[in-house]
Amino acid sequence: MTRVTRAAEHLSREEVRQRMMNDPHPLFRKRWLIIYNALVDPRSAEEIAKHCGVETPTVQKLISRYNRFGIVAVETKGKGGRRREYLTFEEEQQFLEPFVTRAQAGEIATTGEIQRAFETRVGHEVDDSTIYRLLHRHGWRKMVPRPRHPKAQEEVQETFKKNFQNRSKR
Repeated sequence: MTRVTRAAEHLSREEVRQRMMNDPHPLFRKRWLIIYNALVDPRSAEEIAKHCGVETPTVQKLISRYNRFGIVAVETKGKGGRRREYLTFEEEQQFLEPFVTRAQAGEIATTGEIQRAFETRVGHEVDDSTIYRLLHRHGWRKMVPRPRHPKAQEEVQETFKKNFQNRSKR
């Protein structure tokens, strides 16, 4: 005998329907769809999962959390994020501050130099990719010299090229 999955009425059916239709976050819309199905037509978790395009444990967990905690259970962030970090985002900003001031003064900050300072700060070696991800998180990008001078005059350069070729043939 299958168990019927029911959702508690923390919100009315119409409120759940409105959230399901209008929530800007796709993950939350899908969660509201599951809640709506459990409110309007209570049936087994397997059938709700099949109807909503998710796995059965997803329905069971979501309905259980919704019944226990209400709206908060639906509108929480999904998986992802930084679970293993050496420094918090704010600590990383503080760490990069000296390099930012140097860069604004026109000095070059290399990843090797930043990596050595970071390893000193955390107390052990870290991989290169850690530093590249750190810099990417804080909006740093690779800067290279310009391919040409900003005040360069193309006509003068073309004239030089024409004359230079003539001189080299002599």
